[in-house]
This record gives sequence, structure tokens and C-alpha cells, in this order.
Amino acid sequence: MSQEPAAPQVTDHGGGVHSIKVPIPDNPLGHTLVHLLDTDRGPVLVDTGWDDPASWDILTAGLRALGTEVRDVHGVVITHHHPDHHGLSGRVREASGAWIAMHAADAAVVRRTRAAEPGLWLTYLCAKLAAAGAPEEHLAPLREARASGRTGTLPGLRAALPDREIAPGELLPLAGRRLRAIWTPGHTPGHVCLHLEEAHPSQLPGNGRLFSGDHLLPGITPHIGLYEDPDDAACTDPLGDYLDSLERVGRLGVAEVLPAHQHPFTGAQARVAQLLAHHEDRLNGLLALLSTPLTPWQLAERMEWNRPWEQIPYGSRTIAVSEAEAHVRRLEKRGRVERLEPPDAGPVRYRSL
Repeated sequence: MSQEPAAPQVTDHGGGVHSIKVPIPDNPLGHTLVHLLDTDRGPVLVDTGWDDPASWDILTAGLRALGTEVRDVHGVVITHHHPDHHGLSGRVREASGAWIAMHAADAAVVRRTRAAEPGLWLTYLCAKLAAAGAPEEHLAPLREARASGRTGTLPGLRAALPDREIAPGELLPLAGRRLRAIWTPGHTPGHVCLHLEEAHPSQLPGNGRLFSGDHLLPGITPHIGLYEDPDDAACTDPLGDYLDSLERVGRLGVAEVLPAHQHPFTGAQARVAQLLAHHEDRLNGLLALLSTPLTPWQLAERMEWNRPWEQIPYGSRTIAVSEAEAHVRRLEKRGRVERLEPPDAGPVRYRSL
């Protein structure tokens, strides 16, 4: 007996703004909030959700519950290239002919990922983790997968190429709406928030509403890491970019935030202040830890996470190390730590100054 598909969870946020909870398979985040914005030329989606049959079924059922169909979608605005946001964009375009818009920096990531051999990322990741001091038991599965050609399913290899570019500060050409792009790099190089410059339908005080993607969430600190582009040797500073972007968003004074995960919230400026303080505390804590030279892996082992290091799953340890490196890079840019090059082919270490 076939199981009935789950009923879509949709919310009317007023003023022609709605959301659909699109599930993310096997992920503690649970879902992506795909937002629908009514325009005079038809519905426009902000993000689309993960490329999975069950997620597609929920997205299309959610659209029907909101009185429309996927074929009616006029456009898709992507906050950033991660598969839980961009994954279904291609299917939406195939079904509707909708345009897809994304910031140029993230569009470049999508193009590179689609063009790359599947094993390239594993080669790059192995080298990065070895230089960060990862132990052999962590590297061995990656090397085995690379050697055997078992690269797994990489969602980015099927991600749709956007056909429109989002320019920072531009008022997007949406008929009857005022939606402005705010470039907020950090979580990804081309992450954008979208400022709906219209009075709040409930007359909440403030300057409109903000579709914040993963940049500003009510109870989660977004991941900020270094691993992005195997072909780019530039010394990036994603945490510095993120902190600057937070301050930019805080100055908007929005009445309400509509994030891509968890739930809508007010008090954006207070939440920005919390996140800025959190990262400053973490940076100060890392300075204390680095009074003794440590590799990024050793540093990650000693940092405070939402659970003890021994309980952090394999894949999440890779993410944690990239976040430790992003914080060290910020300290290095500030002149607070020095990089100690290994005398041989060993891992790099850092020490506070």
C-alpha cells in the first residue's frame, strides 16, 4: 500500500508574501522555507529547496495550496548557491520557463562545479585537510573514494545555471514590488539578502521586511568556512566579509526577518548584535588557545561546539575545521596570529602574537 505524500505546510505572511516548508532529506535543519512573492506578472520564488522527489512534491503541492501552480512561476531569486536553496531551480524553470537570478560570485561557483571532474573536489579537500592537520583516519575514506572513483552524488553537479545576475544594491525588476538586493558575503561569496521595501502588512515599526537566506537566522549561527574554490589561491576572509555584512544588514532597521530556516522573527538589530558578540568571543577564545602553536584540526578539537568533539559526525568535523580556519584567517588579517610554516611537508600551525 503506497504511503500518502505529506501535506504541505504553507504560511501566509501578509502583503502577498507566503512560505512553503520544503524538506531537506536526512538533515537536522529539517526544511528550507521557500518564499513566494506575488507580483503583477505572476509568483516569484525566493529559493526553491533541495533537489529530491519528495521535496519537489511538497513544493508543487504547496504552490497549489497557495492557489497557483509551478507552471505559473514567473521567476526565481536565489539567495545563495547551496543545494538546499538552489537545488530545485532547474526543475522549476523546466516546468514554467521562469528566469533564475543569482549573484555573480555564486553563479561562478555553480559554473565551476558543473564543469569540474567529480574527483577534483575530493583531491582538493584531501590536500586542504592534510595541510590543516587532519589525522589519517579522517583522510583515508576520502582517498579511498577518490582512488576508486566513488565520488558519491554531488548536488552541485546538476545545479541549474542562472540566466540573470543580481547586482548589489539593485532594485529587482519585479512588477508591482520593491525588492532590493543586499550583498551579504560570508556564508557564501555571493550570498544576498532581499529587502522588501514596503510597509509591513501588520504595521510593525521598521523599514520593511528582509528575506535573509542563511545570513541572519533566529537561533542558528551560520557556517562560515574557507573551502570554496579548488582553482582560486586568493587569501579570502569570509568571516571578515560576514561581520561586515551583518553590520550592513543591521543598519537597514527592518521590521521583520523572513529567514530560510527556522521561523520569522523581529528584532533584527538585536540578533545582529548577538552574532557580532558571539564571533568576537570566539576569536578571543581562539587567541587564548593559540598561545601554544596548533594546527587548525587541533584548534577545532579544542573549540566549543554544540556537542563534544567525540560526538561530532565525520562530515561535520570537516565543516568544523573549515570554520576554525576562517576564524584563524580573520585573526591573521588583524595581525593577532602568525602562521608557522612546517619545515617539511607537515601541517601548518598558528600561534597568537
